[in-house]
Amino acid sequence: MTTQETDKELWAVRLAERVTGFLEKPAVRIAVPILVTLIALVVLHELSQHVKWADVQVDVANTSWKLLFIALCWTCFSFLSLSMYDVLAVQSVADGEVPLTVAGMAGASGYAVSNCLGFSYITGTAIRYRIYASLGLDLSRVAGVIATSWIAFWSGLVLLLGILLTLHPDGISNVLPISDTTETIIGLCLLAALVALFLWLARGGRKLAYGGFGFNLPGGKLAGLLTLAAIGDLCGASMVLYTLMPDDLGVGYPYFFTIFIGAIAVGIVSHAPGGIGAFEATLIAGLGASGRSDVIAALLLYRLVYTFLPFVIASVSIAVASALTHRHHIGGAATWVYRAIRPIVPMVAAGVTAVAGIILLVSGALPSSSRSLGALRDFLPLSFVEASHLAGSAVGVLLILVSRGLFRKLHRAWIVAMLLMVAGFFASLTKGLDTHEAIGMLASIAVLATFQGAFYRVSGASIFRLNIPWLVSVVALLAVIFWIGLFAYSHVEYQNALWWEFAWNGDASRFLRSSLVVAVILGVVAVNSLFGREIPEPVRTEIPSAVERLALESEDTEAQISLTGDKQFLIAPDETAFLAYADTGNALITKGEPVGDEKAGQQLIWQLREMADREGKLCAFYSVSTKYLPTFLDLGLSILKIGEVARVPLKDFSLDGKSRKRFRQAKNRAEREGYVFEIIPKEELTPVLPELRKISDDWLQQKAGEEKGFALGGFDDDYLSYFDFAVLRNGDTGKIVAFANLFQGGHKSELSLDLMRYEPDGSNFIMDALFAEMMSWGAEQGFHWFSLGAAPFSGIENRQLASFWNRVGGFVYEHGEQFYHFEGLRSFKQKFDPEWSPNYLASPGGFAAPRILYEVNILISGGLRGLTK
Repeated sequence: MTTQETDKELWAVRLAERVTGFLEKPAVRIAVPILVTLIALVVLHELSQHVKWADVQVDVANTSWKLLFIALCWTCFSFLSLSMYDVLAVQSVADGEVPLTVAGMAGASGYAVSNCLGFSYITGTAIRYRIYASLGLDLSRVAGVIATSWIAFWSGLVLLLGILLTLHPDGISNVLPISDTTETIIGLCLLAALVALFLWLARGGRKLAYGGFGFNLPGGKLAGLLTLAAIGDLCGASMVLYTLMPDDLGVGYPYFFTIFIGAIAVGIVSHAPGGIGAFEATLIAGLGASGRSDVIAALLLYRLVYTFLPFVIASVSIAVASALTHRHHIGGAATWVYRAIRPIVPMVAAGVTAVAGIILLVSGALPSSSRSLGALRDFLPLSFVEASHLAGSAVGVLLILVSRGLFRKLHRAWIVAMLLMVAGFFASLTKGLDTHEAIGMLASIAVLATFQGAFYRVSGASIFRLNIPWLVSVVALLAVIFWIGLFAYSHVEYQNALWWEFAWNGDASRFLRSSLVVAVILGVVAVNSLFGREIPEPVRTEIPSAVERLALESEDTEAQISLTGDKQFLIAPDETAFLAYADTGNALITKGEPVGDEKAGQQLIWQLREMADREGKLCAFYSVSTKYLPTFLDLGLSILKIGEVARVPLKDFSLDGKSRKRFRQAKNRAEREGYVFEIIPKEELTPVLPELRKISDDWLQQKAGEEKGFALGGFDDDYLSYFDFAVLRNGDTGKIVAFANLFQGGHKSELSLDLMRYEPDGSNFIMDALFAEMMSWGAEQGFHWFSLGAAPFSGIENRQLASFWNRVGGFVYEHGEQFYHFEGLRSFKQKFDPEWSPNYLASPGGFAAPRILYEVNILISGGLRGLTK
């Protein structure tokens, strides 16, 4: 390879890295879907500007029932194939652990929801994950089922594209402007690669593993069946729309199929629910069908038959099953169904609510029936009808926004959604006697009413606050609905007077005013969502007397960090145990494990977990030992090692030996230079606090840092008043040059420290001398152990077979020295020849662990800014 070729490859790699990094930026991830949606809507507007809404209505009405029946049959065929994805994937990854009927239901219902609402990784994928997790599958095998389904989809797509490219039927070359020879070569390569994959899988025993997750790949026979299922899915879905398309469109099925797949891809990128708008624009442009009302009618019917109808069937079926399982005793096979339904109810309810909101918004964007409006004129004033139209649109957007609260199982979201649907029902009648819409509202109310028990969380967070992915999806959806209104009134010439025109036939004016109301509501929610996160301010809380007593009597000195005043407490009814935790707004996180009686502590762990669940927050236990691990596992939490704690035995403690030479020399030098070690009892602390504060302030200023919290104490008079202090004084001046507050465990079990500070301009051996003096004093007083505290990420195995997060922790420990001296800290503590014990984080599994660690960082350092400082 020449130098020039090497330079070109390096340039290409760097360009790819820059492009990937650019696309992963949050602003880009927001902008790209919105930009794609806007471009699609502009294209769709240009392609349909000569089409009238009345013509589309006529074409829809003229569609034969025979065609609709055929389209419905192809829909059934497609969803049967979709269900086979999961049926076959379960046999490959978790054979015998999930009933095949439940797997089929999971696949069909998951795709019914994601096809209608889009956003598949928080709708369809989440439904399937919760179903399988509720039946006992761990994260790796659930991921295996979903990944196997995706592999099946792509293998089916590669097979179909390979055949099309190899045979290059008429019309396909119009999509790919390449020569027939090149087309054939690409097709043969795709088919050869697929055959090679099948042969490789046919040998059996294949496994895919990455980052600690792994699952068995299907054998050759099962892979072939999965590919057939994918072909059935793709062909069935495309045939639904192909059947509804007008006969004189003049394109063959191979060409249509290629455009169909491209339209799906653009729809996914747009982030709009179901890819609405982007899918239609791509298909119309690709088929060259601009200006045809019958093509738009076919697309509307496709949305009805293939996306909306399966979603309605899935929602109603789940509602009926949920109602029946609550009314009758369940057992046997019904237990599996109940366990499968229970975790997906909130997502289905969120979908039903969002669809109800979409119906209200679309209805408000389209012209009302002149006959219905004529009937209303006899008994309602125009002002009431105008207000009802605005109210209907406002209720519609609020229903879409509140659907995320239902997704999070918030009880207040359920109450608000029910009230909004009732308001939507009356608005449907009073704005235009839209009985079909009103019946839809009643049906939505009935479905949501059966799900009441699923919404038990009582979080104080706003039910209208959205995260960025939800916000992007809602913006894209509302943009499409706004375009629908523009399309419906394309024959009306825009004038400023339209905003102020109030008339019985002023549908366009009502659409403009309602669009403004929707935009204002969305703007307020967007600003509140992006800039209004509620992080509870740390405030000094009164320490209950039971907490003081238990913390100071505990044999584990880490219990005394509970006295910092920045935590809340759960206390056992008999005051024999307590649990200290903090609320970040997203999670309830404990510092350590329960203090006191072990049995009472177990109940407090469950109590905190249930409280977090009611509030819709994560629950985690930070920096815990092995004592309560069985209880954490019973809670369904994952255990992640986050470091090790060093403890030095003080029985027969001595500074002799090579490893402790540094501390022995520091102690001797301090004595030679006249420094005096002293223990100041807490009762005598008040007079020296100003001197200690000055040392602390100088130390903080030299470190360019701020006081920490949660897992570390700060210089707070109330907190420090609980402890004796170890100090080093200058023998000549009596001035204190270094200090540490002492944690003393009950029954002299353990001695430790928290706040350890010194004069920045003092001698560099001072802190080593203070450590040596404290340990020697502890041994003389009869303490059993001296705790040196934790070494983050220490002792974590970074091996190929270790779990993913353990490998991440091991990587951080090995390569994170430039940010934090992980290895240096452990090496310092190792000089005392300590005994190391593991330190754990108990948190929800999957990607919740890094979220929890970030929340802990917020509590300790105030976020990334505090951490870097």
